[in-house]
Amino acid sequence: MNSAALLADAFGRVREIVHRTVTGLTPEELAVRLDEEANSIGWLVWHLTRVQDDHVAGVAGTEQAWTAGGWADRFGLPFPPGELGYGQSSAQVAQVRVESADLLTGYYDAVHEQTLRFVRGLRDEDLDTVVDGSWDPPVTMGVRLVSVLSDDLQHAGQAAFIQGILARR
Repeated sequence: MNSAALLADAFGRVREIVHRTVTGLTPEELAVRLDEEANSIGWLVWHLTRVQDDHVAGVAGTEQAWTAGGWADRFGLPFPPGELGYGQSSAQVAQVRVESADLLTGYYDAVHEQTLRFVRGLRDEDLDTVVDGSWDPPVTMGVRLVSVLSDDLQHAGQAAFIQGILARR
């Protein structure tokens, strides 16, 4: 297995968790917060998808699916199109209301396909390319992609945890 296949497999696992977690949930269930400061399933999946969309499009040199695919308009959130969810307040998290699980998985799938098109074309040596020199040490493409995967898996796991609590209520 080469690096491209490994990355494609890892991003595929994120997709499986996202779909398994949100499929069949109502808009109300997607918006449940376990306490007033907690993130909802809808926010977690929206955020992990926004981060993947932003970061992969950034290293690939492509437009984000969020804007190119009209997803920002479909979600209709009260944020600027560049918003990813980093550092949002509790009040802002509460504003992420998603009309359906299909909307979340539709956006995730669009980002996933864009991600796969990019990572499947990578050569092992591409992963050493510096994509952000403002850090010490500079961030390479490999580090950026692993960072996205780490963030995605953490948030997908958090969403799955909340879904499990909802299923037991």
